[in-house]
Amino acid sequence: MGIVNVTPDSFSDGGLFLDPDSAVAHGLALVGDGADILDVGGESTRPGAEAVDARAELERVMPVITGLRAGTSVPLSIDTSKAAVATAALDGGAAIVNDVTAFRADPEMAALCGERGCEVVLMHMQGRPRTMQLDPVYEDVVDEVRAFLAERIEAAVAEGVDENRIWIDPGIGFGKTLEHNLELLRRLGELRGLGRPIVIGTSRKRFLGAISGRGPDQRLGGSVASNVLALAAGAEVFRVHDVPAVRQALDVAEALLGRRGWRRVSSPAGS
Repeated sequence: MGIVNVTPDSFSDGGLFLDPDSAVAHGLALVGDGADILDVGGESTRPGAEAVDARAELERVMPVITGLRAGTSVPLSIDTSKAAVATAALDGGAAIVNDVTAFRADPEMAALCGERGCEVVLMHMQGRPRTMQLDPVYEDVVDEVRAFLAERIEAAVAEGVDENRIWIDPGIGFGKTLEHNLELLRRLGELRGLGRPIVIGTSRKRFLGAISGRGPDQRLGGSVASNVLALAAGAEVFRVHDVPAVRQALDVAEALLGRRGWRRVSSPAGS
């Protein structure tokens, strides 16, 4: 899942693709690099981020959704917690709604997704972006995240969402300390008991910088390592900025784990 942020304030690439043409070109380049899905977002959810109203969010994302739909056939995901934005994006060709609030922010979101029959991503977040990192506390972060996701799956199904269309995301970095993030990744396999595909989003995140001492643009190694280990633990969807490197790492890891066949491809002379 390649990330296309159409925001001025995302933690890693805020402002780089605020122009719709640049965002569309970036998304198409990610597809060329191996992205199977493009996730388009118009509101930053970094720690401390300010809320954006639906009108501003629509102005950011809809030209990009339209441009991408005209340029590629890969599924498009809309990263939003607002039903009005999700409606417009689905009308414009998106097929997935990625809601970091797991349908808690907008009471109309679950019913909308049920009516449209789209895929949905339900993510765990303690608090809201502006406050989530102030003092996150858990008795057992994995047990609590698992219980939360189980409850949100049940709530979504009650509103008409097909359970087979639900993906779950433990929300790495969303209301978690470094230790919480590490515990979730170490015990990620425990979420497989929920029976739904696991989405993982570690790309360039702050906890990788805390471990490595590197800034957001220098965390590729950490992004690769965390995604490969998440694959081994059972994750199936990987939301990333650096598609070529992570895609290569995941393809090789799957072959090493015996989860997929492989074929020889041409290599540069002498390599």
